[in-house]
Amino acid sequence: MRGFFVVGGRTLSYLDFGGPGTPLLALHGHYNEASAFAPLAEALAPRWRVVALDQRGHGESDRARRYGRDDYVADVAAFHRHLDIGPVAVLGHSLGGVNAYQYAARQPDRVRALIVEDIGAVVDSDWSFTSRLPRRAPSRRELVAALGATAPYVECSFRRSEDGWGFSFDIEHTVASQKALNGDHWPDWTAVTCPTLLIRGTRSDELTAAHADEMTTRHTGVIRRVDLPAGHVVHHDAPDRFAAAVEDFLSDSD
Repeated sequence: MRGFFVVGGRTLSYLDFGGPGTPLLALHGHYNEASAFAPLAEALAPRWRVVALDQRGHGESDRARRYGRDDYVADVAAFHRHLDIGPVAVLGHSLGGVNAYQYAARQPDRVRALIVEDIGAVVDSDWSFTSRLPRRAPSRRELVAALGATAPYVECSFRRSEDGWGFSFDIEHTVASQKALNGDHWPDWTAVTCPTLLIRGTRSDELTAAHADEMTTRHTGVIRRVDLPAGHVVHHDAPDRFAAAVEDFLSDSD
């Protein structure tokens, strides 16, 4: 079920995958949207009910003037309030991972468990790939061809318009968001007190093993680390093992 709510004069969209289970809030990364979590939602049902946000500038949510850290975290807080549920587990990938652990650090009474997928406490993202993305293609097939091996990771964001095929995000807005994501976020990471699962792809070009080791060592609460044979988008490359790791952690934290 798709839902909408308004925050700061902008409309944000989300997908509630439904079911009787305990809610799990999910936050996607750049180039993606809430629908990216459909396979995970199916794997975790019926015990867990995934509710995923189209973050600002993505999916069916409105574009924004700013994509700063405080802006994203405020959106997560508004999303949580809109759902009118108590403390929950929060999962985030990449951009969503930073948003998730910053939300957990700043509102610890609202997050009872945290899952961070392949992103560090220090982020130095290269947005040159984003700048090279095709603006439009005459057909879906040609868009896929232009993206090459990257296509499967972003196809949930494909959109058709009057002038061809493109994405549900604007390239300039994504670059602005990536620039704002870069930085040292250790104060937030070390402030997290809830049980935490850190998932890393062993082939990731975003989170090194050494940095994941440091994040594990410097975390002040209970933390579990899982490395899976995958690239940066672990939930795509190793969906079954990713879902199993998430389910095991949530069950132990319940």
